[in-house]
Amino acid sequence: MNANTVDTAAPPAATRHGALDVASLRAATPGMRHARHLNAAGAALPSLATLSAVTEHLRLESLLGGYEAAEALSARMEEVYGAAARLLGAGPEDIALVESASVAWQRALGALRLRAGDRVLATPSTYVSSALHLLELRESHGIVLEVLPADASGQVDLGALETALRRPAALVTVAHVPTSSGLVEPVAEVGALAARAGVPMLLDATQSLGQLPVSVDELRCGVVVATGRKFLRGPRGTGLLYVGPELRDRSRPAAPDVRGAQWSAAHRYELVAGAQRYETWEASHALRLGLGTAVQETLDLGVERIRDHVTALAGRTRAGLSGVPGIRVVDPPAAASGIVTFLREGEDPRETVRELRATGCRLTTVPASHGQWDLGRRGLARVARASFHVYNSEDDVDALIAFLTERERRRHTAAALALPHPDRAPLTGFAPGPAAVVENPATGSAAVVEKHEPGPARRAGHGGGGGRADVIVVGAGIHGSSAAWRLAARGARVIHLDRFPAGHAQGSSHGRTRMIRRAYPSPVWDPLVEAAYAAWEELELASGQRLLTRTGGLYARAAGAPATLRGPDCEQVDHSRAAELFPGLRLCEGFSAVHDPAAGVVDAAASLAALASLGRLHGVDRRDGCAVIGWRRDGDGVRVETDRGVLRADRLVVAAGPWTGELLPAFAGALSVVRIVNVHIGSSRQHLLQPPLLGPFSVEVPDVGLLYGIPAFDGAGVKIGLDHGPEEDPSMRAAPVTAAERDRLLGLASRFLPAADGPVEEAITCRYTMAPNNRFAVGRLPGDERVLVVAACSGHGFKFGPALGAALADLAEGKERADLDFLSPAAMAGAGEHGRPGDGGATRGARA
Repeated sequence: MNANTVDTAAPPAATRHGALDVASLRAATPGMRHARHLNAAGAALPSLATLSAVTEHLRLESLLGGYEAAEALSARMEEVYGAAARLLGAGPEDIALVESASVAWQRALGALRLRAGDRVLATPSTYVSSALHLLELRESHGIVLEVLPADASGQVDLGALETALRRPAALVTVAHVPTSSGLVEPVAEVGALAARAGVPMLLDATQSLGQLPVSVDELRCGVVVATGRKFLRGPRGTGLLYVGPELRDRSRPAAPDVRGAQWSAAHRYELVAGAQRYETWEASHALRLGLGTAVQETLDLGVERIRDHVTALAGRTRAGLSGVPGIRVVDPPAAASGIVTFLREGEDPRETVRELRATGCRLTTVPASHGQWDLGRRGLARVARASFHVYNSEDDVDALIAFLTERERRRHTAAALALPHPDRAPLTGFAPGPAAVVENPATGSAAVVEKHEPGPARRAGHGGGGGRADVIVVGAGIHGSSAAWRLAARGARVIHLDRFPAGHAQGSSHGRTRMIRRAYPSPVWDPLVEAAYAAWEELELASGQRLLTRTGGLYARAAGAPATLRGPDCEQVDHSRAAELFPGLRLCEGFSAVHDPAAGVVDAAASLAALASLGRLHGVDRRDGCAVIGWRRDGDGVRVETDRGVLRADRLVVAAGPWTGELLPAFAGALSVVRIVNVHIGSSRQHLLQPPLLGPFSVEVPDVGLLYGIPAFDGAGVKIGLDHGPEEDPSMRAAPVTAAERDRLLGLASRFLPAADGPVEEAITCRYTMAPNNRFAVGRLPGDERVLVVAACSGHGFKFGPALGAALADLAEGKERADLDFLSPAAMAGAGEHGRPGDGGATRGARA
C-alpha cells in the first residue's frame, strides 16, 4: 500500500463498550438543530450543560464581581483539575489550565530552557504552531531540529527514531493525531523508545484527547498539551497542560506569574510545587468551568465508547467516499481516528467545502501551510476534512456521501440532459432525426434519445433575425425564460423576446435571491409545490450548478391570529422555539410561527443566467430590447408585431409580468402593479443573519403588514422588504428607493433582526403584478387556444418558475394539466376559495 491508499473496511458501529445514545446527545447539543456539524477537529459543538456552566458563571460575576465569584466557586474549579487528571491518568497537581494547546506547548518548551546544540526530534505529523516555534528556536537558540521520516503507513518511522535516539537528545515530540489527516501515530512505541533513551516525550494530544484514550503512564509522557475546543467539546480559549513530576523538578517556567510562584523576598521567589507553576493569574473562570463540565461529560460517556463511535463513522465515510467517482480519500493507511480527508478531482477543496456548507454539512479545509511536514511531503496543497463526534450519526455520513455523489452525477449527466427529452413529441413542423445513445458515467446506464435537426430559426442562433418560429415567448423573467428553455429542449424553434436589455431591473425577476417553501394555506397547492422542488433539481442537473439551498423557514404572525399556513413536515412553534431555530430573528412573546424545514433560498441571478445559457444551448433565438407592440391571430398561428418588425409562430406564450394587461386587455381590469422595495443590510455579526442561524422568514406585523426576509447569502447582507406598496405605472421607469422607504425598513430590521446593525448595502425596487386574492393564472387564453399565459403571480411566483415553464411546454404540446385547473386564466377575475394562496401576503413571503 502507498501513502495515498486506505483500507476502506468500516469498523463495526457498536462494540463491547456499548453504543452511544446519539439521539439524546444530539438533542443536548444546540448546534445540531441547525446543520450537520462535521468539524469536531476544528471546534466541536458544546453541550447545553457546558454552555450553561459558562453563562451561569458570567452571570454570577455580574452579580458578585469576578474575584468574589471565583471564591464562591473555588471548590468547583478544583474539580476541573481532578476531572482532567482522571482523563489523563495523572494527579491533579500535574495539571495546568491554560488558554490553548499552543500556550501549553510554549510554556512547556520555555521551561525546558533549550540551548544551542540540543537535539529535538519531531514527527512529520507536527502541527504548524509547534513547527513554527521549533523553527524559531533553531534560529534564535541554535537547537538542532530533526524531522523524522514517515514509513509506508504514514506513521513515524520507528526504526529511524530508534537510530536517532542512539545520540543524546533533549526532546522527542509527537502529535498523536495530526490536523491534516485521520492518521494515528504509534505513541506508545514512541514513548517506550524515548523512555529507554532517557529522553522526555512531549505528546501533542490536541486532536486526540476526547476521542482516543490518553494515559500518561502507559504512553510514557513527560508532557501532554491539549486544547478544550476540539474533541473535548469545551469552550474556545481553554487548554490543558500536563507536566510529569520528574520533568517539573528539572525545568523552570521562563516567565513565572503570581499564580505559579510566591514572591518571598526582595530578590527571591519560590515556584509552587505542582503544574500550576505554568499558569497565569488572569484567566476566564467561566470558560474553565465550561471545560470542566465538558471533561466530566467525556468521562461519563467513556473515551473508549467515543472512540468506537467516531472511528466507525470515519470508517463508513472512507468506505463510502471511495466509491464516489471523482472523489479521492487522501488519509494515509494508518488512519484510525474520527478524521477523514479527501479531494474532489479538479476542484479547490475550498469550493467543495463551500458547496457542502450550503447544504448544511459543515466541514473545513486544511492547507499545506498547516502541515508542511505531512501535506507538503505528500504533494497536497490543501485537503477537505470531515471529523465526527458523539452527536453525529450514520445519517450525517450518508448525507455527505449522497451530496458528493449527486454533484458528480450532475457533472456527468449535464451534457446528456442538454439533449431533447426522449419521451416528448416534437411540435408542429419539427422533424425528429436519427437516434443517439447517451451514457450516464455516474451510473453506467445508457438511454436512447432522439437527435433533432435544427430548423431555420435555430440555425439563425442568438439574435439571428428570423421571422418564423414554432413558439414566441414574450418576457424574459423567470417564467418566460423557463418556458423558452423547456420548449426548445423538447425540439421547438423558439423566439424569446423582452422589451428591455438583458439584466434590467424594471420587472419582477431581478435581484440576488428568492425564497422557496412548502408551507401553503391549502392542500390544493401541494402538488405544484412538490413539482417546483423537483423542477429546480432538474434545472440544477441541466446547468451543473447549485441553485437552491435548503435552510428551513419561519413564517410568523400574532399569536391570536388564525393560522393560514400548513404543509408537509411543517409545524407550529411558539416564539421560544422560533428563537432556538433562528437565533437571528427576534420574535416577542406575542408571536407564533410555522416552521417549514424544507424552505430555502434560490439564487435568482444565477438561475436566470442558467436558463439563458441553456436556452442558447438549445437554439433559443433570444432578442433583448425588443418590445412587443401587439399581436393577433393569423390563420392557424399568431402574428406578433414588435418595434423591430413582424414575427409569426404557431403559438404565443405571454409571460410579461407587469405588462400583461397591455398585451392581454381581458386581464387589465383584474390586475394591478405595485411598487415593492427591498434593502440588503450589513452586520457586525453576520453569522447571526446567515444560515443556519437565519433562514427565509416573514412576520405579519400588526398595523404594518407583512415583513419578509431572506438571510445573508453568498456575500450579500440580509434582505428584507414589505409585501405591499403603492400602485405604479409600469410604462414609467421605477424611481430610486427613497430615504423614507429605506428608513421604514431599517426600523423594522432593528425590531426583528437585532444583528442587522450595519449600513444599507443595496436598495432595490421591483414590481408585483397583483390579482384578486393574490393568486395567479397559468394556462390557455380563454377563446384562443394558441395563446398561453402565465401572469399575475402576486409576489409568490418565482419559486414555481421552472415548474411552470414545464407546464407551459406541456400545454403547448397539447397535453392537459388538470392539476393546474385551480389556476385557470378563465377564473382570474374571481378566484375560488381553493384558488387563494392565503390572506394577503402572509403566505407569500414576497419575491419568493
